Amino acid sequence: MTWLAVVSDTHLTADPTSTSTLRTALARIEAGTRPDALILPGDLAADGEPGAYARLGELLDQVSMPTVPVMGNHDELGAFTAAFGNPDRVVRAAGTRIIALDSTIAGHHHGRVEAAQLDWLAAELAEPAPEGTVLVLHHPPLPSPVPSVDLLRLREPEKLAEVLAGSDVRMIVCGHAHHAGAGVLGGVPVWVAPALIYQVDAFPPTGRLRGVSGASISRIDLFTDAAVATAVPLDGGPVYDVDAAERIAWMSERIPR
Repeated sequence: MTWLAVVSDTHLTADPTSTSTLRTALARIEAGTRPDALILPGDLAADGEPGAYARLGELLDQVSMPTVPVMGNHDELGAFTAAFGNPDRVVRAAGTRIIALDSTIAGHHHGRVEAAQLDWLAAELAEPAPEGTVLVLHHPPLPSPVPSVDLLRLREPEKLAEVLAGSDVRMIVCGHAHHAGAGVLGGVPVWVAPALIYQVDAFPPTGRLRGVSGASISRIDLFTDAAVATAVPLDGGPVYDVDAAERIAWMSERIPR
């Protein structure tokens, strides 16, 4: 089993105070069982400032797991590459292969994966990984119920689907939408991770587009026979907080065999 933490759309600036929510998220992640990797599916910086990537790099240097930063439409390629290297790359974590793809188009907010990238992806996927692959890109290859988000999705997703057909990709993880979502592309599950900075309201009043406060992260669990994505809001206090082993034992005694 592999499990991954996902923190999307951090929108950091060079101002040290912009990292406060991210620090909270990382502390939450580090407080439990260590994930096998931390994925950051784009919009790491608000405006591509080199100082924002320096702030992020300082924090990622302190986490105890491999990290996978990904380019988003608010990121600047030169500054990103200087901080984190090639945006199209492969990271291995506990038998799972994580492939990051840069789906950005300079100067635009919608996305595309270019032909050369698809060729590279196909060559990489030609050899399966022991526990399968997770593909990460910023732009969702799915429609959105929010009209403004829908305009900015990945273009020509069918070309990506063709490359993924018959491969070992178990899930596509993306960000960008600022709302949690799930769907399927060519038989592959897609998880649209909620944002750390704020959320887009998928049930706004008629005729309105609305962003609302609130920070969320995600976790991806890759079981032997299933892949599960879970949104994890960071706001609010616990309704219950009990010893896990005791509660599971109590519940197990009451489940019919």
